[in-house]
Amino acid sequence: MSRAVDLSQAALTLSNPNPRVGCVITTADGREIGIGHTQQAGGPHAEVMALRDAQARGESVVGATVCVTLEPCSHHGRTPPCCDALIAARVAKVVVATGDPNPKVAGRGLDRLRAAGIEVVLLPADHPTAHAARELNIGFFSRMIRRTPWVRMKVAASLDGVTALNNGVSQWITGEAARADGHAWRARACAVLTGIGTVLEDNPSLDVRLVDAPRQPHLVVIDSRLQTPTHARLFTTPANGISRQIWIYHAERNASKEAALREAGATLIHMPGANDKVDLPNVMSDLARREVNELHVEAGHKLNGSLLREGLVDELLMYQAPQLLGQGAGLTNIGPLQRLEDGPMLRYASVGHVGLDLRIVARVQGHDEFLHAPAT
Repeated sequence: MSRAVDLSQAALTLSNPNPRVGCVITTADGREIGIGHTQQAGGPHAEVMALRDAQARGESVVGATVCVTLEPCSHHGRTPPCCDALIAARVAKVVVATGDPNPKVAGRGLDRLRAAGIEVVLLPADHPTAHAARELNIGFFSRMIRRTPWVRMKVAASLDGVTALNNGVSQWITGEAARADGHAWRARACAVLTGIGTVLEDNPSLDVRLVDAPRQPHLVVIDSRLQTPTHARLFTTPANGISRQIWIYHAERNASKEAALREAGATLIHMPGANDKVDLPNVMSDLARREVNELHVEAGHKLNGSLLREGLVDELLMYQAPQLLGQGAGLTNIGPLQRLEDGPMLRYASVGHVGLDLRIVARVQGHDEFLHAPAT
């Protein structure tokens, strides 16, 4: 099972919006005869890849044991059910790290395997391998259970929390290693979200450039008044030539602006909320319907503050440079607070060095509880 978890890591930036799954097939005496991981959406799942690998090696899987990190699917989606492929292959035993929270599966895959006479072993929810499989698919579990993406907010700041000088200069507070690492986190997300302030001030492309990526995350822009320029860099083709969708959420209506932005390549989504702003909670629900598992936020302090105040941020990904900058823009404008306990409480998930900088991953307390009671 540890080997299967390792294999699932290879699908980290590949399989979205499908879960990242690894599979190992062994003989009764434990000899490995087939391995696989989930391919791009519409391609084979981990189990089918492992069966093909065994066939390519000239190995028979009849009576074999299959170790897979997620319950084999039992429904026709982009591909046929994996449990049917295992049944047809006449394997003897299937060991599963964790159940599939997708309501279309949710135990049905295990039931079909058992009904076919295959021995099924589901690891306990508190087993380390089960936990690792769920963590790797935190966005998929979030979308299936909470009906919202897992929202990760990325910020780069000095040691005293400054993200840009008063004159707007922010490139580059952190070093090359931290920037490349940030692109790796972008690459694993289904979509990157930013605000119109960042578009107008920085004109970013927000694509994945500094690491190899088999796909580009989609781009989400919160633009209440439809101010996105049609010549903005976000409309240019990413450096690796892989296309992406651009979704602009807006509150105001303007037929000519909407038409121009559609012509530039954007999909316009009218989602008005209070005070002529975009309804951010509804954005998250809509993104889940668009199959966004992990949402990577790279925005300014105003939008960061709005997302935090609405309770929509699950995790903070912070790169902290060993430098003091004094006055300047902060991480967020959630204050001023009257009581210490009014600020969002987080817990450190990991802390480590990336080059000369510090990388901190901190989760909002209670937001990952859904992982501890997965559907089985």
